[in-house]
Amino acid sequence: MFLPQEIIRKKRDGGELGPDEIEAFVAGLVDGRVADAQAGAFAMAVCLRGMSVAETVALTRAMARSGRVLSWPDLPGPVVDKHSTGGIGDKVSLILAPLVAACDAYVPMLSGRGLGHTGGTLDKLESIPGYRAEVDLERFRSVVREVGCAIVGATGDLAPADRRLYAIRDVTATVESIPLITASILSKKLAAGPSALVMDVKVGSGAFLPGLDQARALARSIVEVAEGAGLACRALLTDMSRCLGRAAGNALEVAEAISVLRGEPADPALLEVTMALAAELLVMGGSAEHEAAARDTLAKALSDGRAAERFARMVTALGGPSDLLERPERRLPMAPVREPLDPPRPGWVARIDGRALGVAIVRLGVGRALPGAPIDPAVGLSRVVAPGERVGDGVPLCFVHARDRADVAALHAELRAAFEITETPPVPTPLVYEKLAPSARP
Repeated sequence: MFLPQEIIRKKRDGGELGPDEIEAFVAGLVDGRVADAQAGAFAMAVCLRGMSVAETVALTRAMARSGRVLSWPDLPGPVVDKHSTGGIGDKVSLILAPLVAACDAYVPMLSGRGLGHTGGTLDKLESIPGYRAEVDLERFRSVVREVGCAIVGATGDLAPADRRLYAIRDVTATVESIPLITASILSKKLAAGPSALVMDVKVGSGAFLPGLDQARALARSIVEVAEGAGLACRALLTDMSRCLGRAAGNALEVAEAISVLRGEPADPALLEVTMALAAELLVMGGSAEHEAAARDTLAKALSDGRAAERFARMVTALGGPSDLLERPERRLPMAPVREPLDPPRPGWVARIDGRALGVAIVRLGVGRALPGAPIDPAVGLSRVVAPGERVGDGVPLCFVHARDRADVAALHAELRAAFEITETPPVPTPLVYEKLAPSARP
């Protein structure tokens, strides 16, 4: 007889759970034999006691198999995916998915909404009029086959055990557990059926896990568990002590992504992080022999318009306007107020508190104070400066897009405080700290 309390007790006391015990507990999450209190107790036991790689692999596989698992045997190219731990202005997925698809790979990308101070890819895409981020699996499969990529939200058919456990973790102070984060991310990815995954693990003030040691531990866990579950995976540790790109806000980020896809001058940090992640996918998927060849292929797909064409087709296939790339300024919502945020004095941007910047724009309406709360797709920041740039003498810290001037005034001090201004330029920091592969075990 299945007794969830005995499994909880074993983990609470520091024991290692076997695959059958984990499989039974996950099945109980889906069919209701595990109560909310027991799910919360299990999460807390894992949070306090941890899990071995073998346990985390078993948990990941069980949650992936708790619902439908997609496969793509009929596609003529590699099926690959990318996931980010989130940050400020991170619109990489909007560029990467159509860019990689333009290089003859397929990208079935299941994304999420904003969490805390970090933005969500689905919220960004839903700022496009008519775009449907919530579709059934058959529609998802159809768009991937026809276009080469689709960015949508996970349905209840995929990894339902994770959906339930995540909701309980969110209210029981167990979100930060690395084994549970790993299993949550990878169970959804495994259910979507890719053959290769690249992880963008953010480091810095705007990241979910700001410390390098924490981020490295998460990246290593994801890479090792993915390998154990049969999914090729690499992880890049990338800088999130800035706004990634020049815009932070849903429609504003879509507009910036479109600008990059159209081959217009791009923020160097945004372009480099996108190319680094995309190149990993082409190499892992077998579309390129090495990184240099992959970057050359990607650059051509950007310059000749193929990546932009894939994005346009994806938007149209998922309900958006057919002329978005030609007329983004007419199709995307725009805030009625746009005001510069001047620095307190001229100088160099030495440091940006990414979290403070993210919290401020959540107050502006970019994100949610409560789950399910409405957001304003038009508000946010544009032309955000980067560390190492000079401000003052007519160069603002950013432009604030808001519903009224009172909103801008209320956030002036908070936004300014997120930027540290010095009299001398700072020492540059790397955009990509390191790359982790399965062989990079300690």
